[in-house]
Formats: sequence, structure tokens, C-alpha cells
Amino acid sequence: MAYNEYLADKLRQSLKERRVSFVEKNMMGGLCIMVDDKMCIGVIKDDLMARIGPHVYEEFLEKPGARIMDFTKKPMKGYVYVDAEAWEDNTMLNEWVDQCLKFNKEAKSSKKK
Repeated sequence: MAYNEYLADKLRQSLKERRVSFVEKNMMGGLCIMVDDKMCIGVIKDDLMARIGPHVYEEFLEKPGARIMDFTKKPMKGYVYVDAEAWEDNTMLNEWVDQCLKFNKEAKSSKKK
């Protein structure tokens, strides 16, 4: 199954409105959006994949539509999946985007030097 293009477009628009430079990469059967050479946010099937950071992980798991990201069959602390009910509304989507961008500043780049 391909990833949700509607969600991908909403993410692109949200990032463009913030004047954030990003690169899109197809990975894990979905779309990964890289900011500053770091995985920031993406789309897996119909879910938003949000890299929110380990320090707010538990708090954000309690938000509506959020659930553990277990892509590798093991929970990935600092990442969550977000159901459509929590990203269809632009205000809610922007909250997720804001948190991902906030953590992105702290995250380490996986780019080899």
C-alpha cells in the first residue's frame, strides 16, 4: 500500500508555510521528511510518523490518535504514529509538526561526515 498523499501534501504545505527547508525520501514503504539531514516527520500508510523526542514521548502518547511506533516490532521511543483523527484538523497537525521541528533542533544527524 502506498502512503497517504493527502497527508504528505498537508505536511509539505505546513513546512513551506514555516519556510523550513526539507528533503523527501521514500523509506519504509512510506515518505520520510528530512530537515537538516535528520529524520523529522513522515507518512506511513495513512498514519503520520512523528519524531517528537524521548523527553516528551510519554506525554505525547496520551494525545488523541497517538500510539506507539513499533515499525520494527519493538517500540521506538521518541517516535509515534498518529491516526487521521488527530491530523485531519490543521491546528492539530500543526501541533505535531511544531513538536517534530522543536525536537529536530536537538536531534543528531545520521548523515556521515
